[in-house]
Amino acid sequence: MGSDKYSVILPTYNERKNLPILVYLLAETFKKNNIEWEVVIVDDNSPDGTQVVAKQLIDIFGADHIQLRARAGKLGLGTAYVHGLQFVTGNYVIIMDADFSHHPEAIPEFIAKQKSENFDIVTGTRYAGDGGVFGWDLKRKLVSRGANFLAATTLRPNVSDLTGSFRLYKKDALAKIIEVTQSKGYVFQMEMMVRARSLGFKIGEVPISFVDRLYGESKLGGDEIVGYLKGVWTLFTSV
Repeated sequence: MGSDKYSVILPTYNERKNLPILVYLLAETFKKNNIEWEVVIVDDNSPDGTQVVAKQLIDIFGADHIQLRARAGKLGLGTAYVHGLQFVTGNYVIIMDADFSHHPEAIPEFIAKQKSENFDIVTGTRYAGDGGVFGWDLKRKLVSRGANFLAATTLRPNVSDLTGSFRLYKKDALAKIIEVTQSKGYVFQMEMMVRARSLGFKIGEVPISFVDRLYGESKLGGDEIVGYLKGVWTLFTSV
């Protein structure tokens, strides 16, 4: 694939169990497809030993493939990407969850899609084509679909999965979008898409299956849903 290099930014908090498997699967996916890669682990001072595991992964895969860029405390998703972006050496950036909601095997599809029309951003969608959600109860499905529907009808960004956090960006596009994005937390992913649209970036979609977490608890609680609704409203009134 020429001189293209893909950097995965992985924000982690207590992902000691998931991290080795995920990094192994990423490494396998990239190697099998002959893609240059690195993983930038942005750990928010996990008490469970996530950083110990990250250091072991550096020993196994090499410092040219794994970077650990830790932070002092739990500072949230939005700022994790800002932090990680400073250390990225690739010209493309992949963002995904460290908890196996997203499977690395979809990455070559993202890359192929990006190449097909030189997209600035390729986003995984759970609501188009073959995408789907596994392991979610009806309430979660309704909340997620409802959240997407609400955002899509009020903001009209022409992307069917705004809250999805499995995406491929051109590095410079991501940097520009992050610069103007104000919200933190759950609304962050959504605002990034709305900003991307308003900046005129070209966005492609790939259907993905979203598998609910292997370990640990889902991060989407009632207060986050309220925060999300507030976020949609703020965006609607400001962008």
